[in-house]
This record gives sequence, structure tokens and C-alpha cells, in this order.
Amino acid sequence: MLDSMKGGALPLSSLNHISLLCRSVEDSLNFYQNVLGFTPIRRPGSLDFDGAWLFKYGIGIHLLQSPDPEAIPRKTEINPKDNHISFQCESMALVEKKLDELNIDYIQQRVEEGGIYVDQLFFHDPDGFMIEICNCDNLPVIPLRGGEQIMICKRVNLGIMPQQKMAMQYASTEESHITCA
Repeated sequence: MLDSMKGGALPLSSLNHISLLCRSVEDSLNFYQNVLGFTPIRRPGSLDFDGAWLFKYGIGIHLLQSPDPEAIPRKTEINPKDNHISFQCESMALVEKKLDELNIDYIQQRVEEGGIYVDQLFFHDPDGFMIEICNCDNLPVIPLRGGEQIMICKRVNLGIMPQQKMAMQYASTEESHITCA
């Protein structure tokens, strides 16, 4: 239990990136660029394996070429209870329209908490990793201990952190990002 650890929880500051094992880096790169809007950024030249790095919304995605692409299980069922990453959006209707245009299968769900409704769309990337798009910007984050609201997810422009300056050199600096404040 973290409370019993000397010094408490790790001194973290933010999510940096997620890494995803791919059957085809090229197919996944196309998906994350053209469906989710990520921008490819430079990878360190010392990396001696095939992959690609992307950045947007204040996070990075690192695509890693699988040495055995056929070993990656093929998922057909869209299961919202599977591992996934979630992105906030401004218009669920526009996201749904775009997914329809791209012929990407998805499922919809609605969650209700205290009169607040959150709509969700779930779909897979080319390797079966689950993506969620939601409109949860007004959903309060309430800790189990104490019970007082500590933050509300809002859409804001993030300041550029020093370690992200190089990444932002290759990505648009005028994009909106999501954070919880």
C-alpha cells in the first residue's frame, strides 16, 4: 500500500507517452495521424528497432514494430472493459460522423452519475488496442476519502513543458489540449 511506503507516492508530474506494439508501424502511423490527428515527431537515432513516435493533446504515442506480428492477438469484439486510452472531444456527433465516413466500427455507451451524462464511443486501432472518445468535461473527480470535488476535466491550452519543446517544434503549437485542473 502506498500510504505505508516511506515517503509516499512517487513524485510524478504528468503522463509522458504510451507505447503500443504493432503488426505494422506504417498502418498504425497512418491511423494515429489520420484518424486521431497525432503528429509524427523525431525519434532518437540510437533506437535500433523499427518504430515511430507521435505527439498531440499533451501526450506521446510510441509505436513499436512487433518482431512477431502474427503473435499479436486479433480482436474483433469491441469491449469497453478492455485496456484503452480515452480522448475528450467537443462534439460526439462530429466524431461519430467521421468514424462512419472512415468505415470504422464502434460502439456507443452512456454513463450517468448524479444527473451528469457522459457519452462514449469505443473502437480499435489497427492492432486491436481500444480507443475511447468521450464528452466527460463536466464530470467531477471526487476522491473516495474526504468526498470533496478536487477537479473537473476542462479543455484548455497546455503550456509547453521544457522537455516538450523539441516535440512541439514538429507539432502545431496552436492546438487545444485536455487537462484536469
